[in-house]
Amino acid sequence: MRVERGAFDGVLIFVPTPHHDDRGFFTRTFDTALAAAHGLDPAAFVQDSQSRSRLGTLRGMHCRLGRGEAKLVRCARGAIHDVLVDARPGSPTFGESWSVVLDDKEFAHLYVPPGLFHGYQALTEQADVCYRIDREHDPAEDLTVRYDDPDLAIGWPLPVTAISARDLAAGSWKEARERLLG
Repeated sequence: MRVERGAFDGVLIFVPTPHHDDRGFFTRTFDTALAAAHGLDPAAFVQDSQSRSRLGTLRGMHCRLGRGEAKLVRCARGAIHDVLVDARPGSPTFGESWSVVLDDKEFAHLYVPPGLFHGYQALTEQADVCYRIDREHDPAEDLTVRYDDPDLAIGWPLPVTAISARDLAAGSWKEARERLLG
C-alpha cells in the first residue's frame, strides 16, 4: 500500500495493491500501522457508515463545527467524484476546492482531516461509499454549503439526478465563511 498526499495540508490517499486471480481479487483496504506512521490514530475512529447512491446523485457539501470531524472515505462499489473544500481559517488554501475520483478499481481511502467540507457525486449506476468517522454525529455542529455555490465554482462532472432537501436548502459559501471566521 502506498500513501499519497492530497492538495490540502493533512489530506492523504491510501492506495492498496489489489491481487487479482481467476476467483476475483483480494485487497487490504486499511492498515493501522501505516496509518499511524502517517500521523493518524486508527483507534480514534468510532463509527463506520455506508451509503449507496445511483448515477448522478450528489451528497454534500458537509462540514462539522467545533473540533471538526476526520473521516476515511472509500468507494467499495462503482466510482465517485469526491470533492473537498478547505474551511480551516488561516489555511493557505482556505476556500479552495480539490477533487479526486475514488473507485472499486484502486480501492483508495481518502483521509479527510477536520475542517474540510466534503461531498461527492456518483459516477456509476450504483456507488457504495464507506466512511470511517472519528466522532459521533452531533446535528448541532452540522454546517452545509450548496454544492452549486458560484463562489466555490465546483466542477461536478454530471448533471445532478438526486440530492437531499437538506443539501438543496444549504447556505452559501459566503454565509459559511462568515460563520467560520467569526
